Amino acid sequence: MVLDAILAYLHYAAIFLLFSFLVVEVMLMRGTLDLERVLLLGRCAIWYFGAAGAALLTGFLRLGLGAKGAAFYTQSWPLYVKIGLFVVVGLLSVKPTLTFVRWKRMMERDAGWTVPDAERKVIRRTLMVELHLAALIPVFAIIMARGLGR
Repeated sequence: MVLDAILAYLHYAAIFLLFSFLVVEVMLMRGTLDLERVLLLGRCAIWYFGAAGAALLTGFLRLGLGAKGAAFYTQSWPLYVKIGLFVVVGLLSVKPTLTFVRWKRMMERDAGWTVPDAERKVIRRTLMVELHLAALIPVFAIIMARGLGR
């Protein structure tokens, strides 16, 4: 029971961190994108990846070691929707991360280079889609945890 509580806490903490870094990325995309801000976007993307890994790891630990047992979760369709959404959000995060790396390289090569406004808008929109899809995951977690999807 104590292990279940610890895993639940770590899982929730990882999820909160994941959302925090994703929101920071969205907010940073609002202003002027100078080298300092692009570097910060890159660091946030790394922390976001770490938080996503921690959420995934603690989620699977809860599945295997949690109080309800794996059978409770694996027979529930919302688990598979959650995993699917998590994969989609993860795949969507690749483009912004690679773009932040490219922007950094461009700014380091040419001090006068600026992020094209159209490209900034596309990346911000991608981040917003990520954020909204990620926000659906807890809905399916609630359905799953209460045994409603069995």
